Amino acid sequence: MNFGLTEEQELLQETVRGFCEKECPASRLRPLFDAGQGHDPALWKGLGEMGLLGLVVPEAFGGAGLELLDLALVSEVLGQAALPGPFLGHQLVSLAIAGFGSEAQKNAWLPRLASGEAIGSVALAEDAASWEPETWRAVVDGGRVRGAKGFAPHAALADLLLVGVAGGGLVLVERGAAGISITDQGGVDRTRPIARVELDGVACDPIASGAAAARRIRDAGAILLAGDAFGAGWRLLQATLAYTGARQQFGSTLTQFQAVKHQLANMATEIEPTRGLWWYAAHAFDEIPQEAERAAALAKAHVTDRALEVARGAVELHGGIGFTWECDVQIWFKRVMFDRAFLGTPELHRERLARLAGW
Repeated sequence: MNFGLTEEQELLQETVRGFCEKECPASRLRPLFDAGQGHDPALWKGLGEMGLLGLVVPEAFGGAGLELLDLALVSEVLGQAALPGPFLGHQLVSLAIAGFGSEAQKNAWLPRLASGEAIGSVALAEDAASWEPETWRAVVDGGRVRGAKGFAPHAALADLLLVGVAGGGLVLVERGAAGISITDQGGVDRTRPIARVELDGVACDPIASGAAAARRIRDAGAILLAGDAFGAGWRLLQATLAYTGARQQFGSTLTQFQAVKHQLANMATEIEPTRGLWWYAAHAFDEIPQEAERAAALAKAHVTDRALEVARGAVELHGGIGFTWECDVQIWFKRVMFDRAFLGTPELHRERLARLAGW
């Protein structure tokens, strides 16, 4: 049995990696990070031209019709590049409409989402303790939604928001609808800014299947975050290897010191064994539904936790500069922090794992 990637999947990653290296090198990434907008229209257009924005959209609506594993592999590469943009939220909206939307919703939005003409994002939790669908509190009455959401990535940029509501349901809200207010929250990851969204009787369009759809989208998001964190962790390891291999102390490079060798080895063994967790979770999402929820929770909890340990090691081995704004290590450190916190911390997902196991 082959547990590796297919040639097509390897080519997909190589293609995306080449795009990131060419279009978003450090010389371009740094000004985008400093600006804090988390978006470059040219980069977004490039992702659309490669078909990445519609990767999981059915072919009938202009997408590629691929599975979540393919999308997670792209997330890994985007995490490696710390590519700014609304990719995460956009894909979750596409998955929700493709999997649970009405024909009218599919026809209205999927072609535009697949091309990148319209941008989607999510507004799920009210606060840091309300990531689970059953904890959402926004109320729908008479086709209108009232409530306030926090931590909505790229909300000010989105043409369409997927909003979590009381009872674990999901509704679609269009940008510019009367009664919507969006305020920047000043998130730590400047490649993916977050906002508070206030909804005062805003017209909405419900997604069918209620809590079942919400749990499915929650799991997909957890897997994509795990893939992104894995990619960011590997980038930090590579950057640290390059720095310690060039930096000299007492006439020798840092990599000649045994303590540094041990720490580098520890960083590698923290992140590499987690690859199978998010690969399996992404595979299970489409192919082994009875395992999907558990696998997603495990991947989100463990991969993002280990990636944060790698990030801490990277800061330590970069010495004094590792803590500074001028050092690019902070870009990927903050990327990992977002991946760890968004949709719930590892503690939340481990509690969910325990419940799923009947503990």
